[in-house]
Amino acid sequence: MNSADSFKNFNHNRRRFLGTAAMTVASAQLGIFSFADAETTQPQTTKEEESMTTAVALPESTTQSADTGTIRPFPKVHVPESELTELRRRINNTKWPDRETVTDTTQGVQLATTQALARYWATEYDWRKIEAKLNALPQFITEIDGLDIHFIHVRSKHENALPLILTHGWPGSIVEQLKIIDPLTDPTAFGGRAEDAFDVVIPSMPGYGYSGKPATAGWDVDHIARAWIVLMKRLGYTKFVAQGGDWGALVTEHMGVLAPPELLGIHTNMPGIFPNDIDKAAFSGAPAPSGLSADEKVAYERLQFVYQKGIAYGFQMGLRPQTLYGIADSPVGLAGYFLDHDARSYELISRVFQGESEGLTRDDILDNVTITWLTNTGISGARLYWENWGKLGYFNAKGVSIPVAVSVFPDELYPAPKSWTEQAFPKLIHYNRLPKGGHFAAFEQPKLLSEELRAGFRSLRS
Repeated sequence: MNSADSFKNFNHNRRRFLGTAAMTVASAQLGIFSFADAETTQPQTTKEEESMTTAVALPESTTQSADTGTIRPFPKVHVPESELTELRRRINNTKWPDRETVTDTTQGVQLATTQALARYWATEYDWRKIEAKLNALPQFITEIDGLDIHFIHVRSKHENALPLILTHGWPGSIVEQLKIIDPLTDPTAFGGRAEDAFDVVIPSMPGYGYSGKPATAGWDVDHIARAWIVLMKRLGYTKFVAQGGDWGALVTEHMGVLAPPELLGIHTNMPGIFPNDIDKAAFSGAPAPSGLSADEKVAYERLQFVYQKGIAYGFQMGLRPQTLYGIADSPVGLAGYFLDHDARSYELISRVFQGESEGLTRDDILDNVTITWLTNTGISGARLYWENWGKLGYFNAKGVSIPVAVSVFPDELYPAPKSWTEQAFPKLIHYNRLPKGGHFAAFEQPKLLSEELRAGFRSLRS
């Protein structure tokens, strides 16, 4: 197998969940919930009732459920102050390298950017704000294939809301999707229509955040996709849709390849659309093939740049994730590694620490890094790359035959041409190019992405 192949082969029964308020409180007290006890005719519980759990210290992500197939409330997160003090101590004691010898970003995340991040993190950043946001949401945990899966589940107040499972990416967590929960579940408050409402499920991927850390190999994209189908069916959803970007796009597209009858369609903001020969040529560094349209040539050149200049982290995590001890031991090491995703994302992120901001704030960035630090999931999350090394391509067409909606953000790794998108997805139901936004669309441009999801899935509603 050559290097290219090694890298690229890289509503409706919806009110069943939790039943009455009394059952919710009892479940919180017992720590379990079984669907055998639920009745589909019972009234919907309120968001406040769903989240009535006992505040405890930061949960261990490897704790197993009391019984396979049960769903239990997730304890409220409360990080001991001593852990936050230790985090600040480690930041302040960072051993800094010399400044880069160039004036641009060609050597990686620049020293000035990282030091500005560290100063803010150690002196002004307040973890308790994001902790409170998380604890205000209904969160649960369930065991699937021997692993605890943590997820947020927010049901709309509107009738006939369409169930939607959202998957984050790397370097990410559920923090990425928090801004789109309200616009999706309560569209009338954000300029939308009641009939465009969604019930939202946001799981933490295995090894990320508050989900369990796999103790053995095997949790690849295929396994996660199958687990998400189990999760949605376990929640009582007989029809649902899925969305994702980054790794979430791969998981979502693989759900589309599996095409369970319950899955009506998918949406992606990082679509796998490249024909295999084009993908291989871009990886090899070859000039753009002749006969490409202007849009196709731009996409080709952008993908080629990603392969040649933008995925050093992918090779490292794909081949030797365990070696990254530094990101488990140093918070600044972790932050620097997370910032170095791709050129356009880095530009968006770094300017925040230079006093500019649109879409993302310093707190957004550090919320995501801090969750990873506090749960010690830097390396367990990195193993996702190793799990999929040589198994699938990132950006090539996967053979999805169910309905697909695609949103193209200009600062994504590549702008997907409509020609290749139509070829990759024979049941393309929505294609739109947005005026702004990049790789982390839910995080950066929540208004635009929420509007895209409403429009993209509208034709699938009954």
